[in-house]
Amino acid sequence: MNNINTLLRKNKEWAEEKLRQNPNFFKDIAKEQQPNFFWIGCSDSRVPVSEITGCKPGDIFVNRNVANLVVNTDISLLTTLQYAVEVLNVKHIVVCGHYGCGGVKLALSNEDAGIAEKWVSSIKDVYLNNKDELEKISNEEEKCNKLVEFNVKHQVNNLIKNSIIQNAWNEEQELSIHGLIYNMQNGELKEIYTKNSSDDLDPIYIFKQTKERKSLANLIKTGLRTFLR
Repeated sequence: MNNINTLLRKNKEWAEEKLRQNPNFFKDIAKEQQPNFFWIGCSDSRVPVSEITGCKPGDIFVNRNVANLVVNTDISLLTTLQYAVEVLNVKHIVVCGHYGCGGVKLALSNEDAGIAEKWVSSIKDVYLNNKDELEKISNEEEKCNKLVEFNVKHQVNNLIKNSIIQNAWNEEQELSIHGLIYNMQNGELKEIYTKNSSDDLDPIYIFKQTKERKSLANLIKTGLRTFLR
């Protein structure tokens, strides 16, 4: 895949093959999306979401960034999170990291890589929070992979601190959050962490849902569902 013409040709071949298999394939998926999964993954090109999960278009709603971070100032992520939870009513949110992640490797280094280094700087905090365990690992690759796992757990915990998730759980919406790791050496996913509620979250992070806030939240949801569904 070395030029745009090749990419376009491959797309045409793919579309023609889908139509041969099912003449209504694109008409059906164009009607509406009803995914059960919202996937927060790394931007790494070697982790193609639909391919590694064996899913078809419409099965997974996706947001990707370097090192699969959940950052509360990331408007792109927060927008897709709100849409996934409040409009699409997904039942599962996945935070998926992968061994050998370049963003995690960068966070382990002392290199000044400009904007990229600033983006992954929060992973350094994850390292410090788990320093005692990580410092016992002498092999750098193994240390990086362990930090990948700690980072996924940290991002899952960042999600449950978000009011979108807490409001969904307060309303008894069926919603689970899963931390997964993708191993590029064998192509397999494994689950390392799961959260179903914020019951064990420190009270400092829990939002109080007043009647006024609940009414406003319902109004926003209604508007979103009306105009964006």
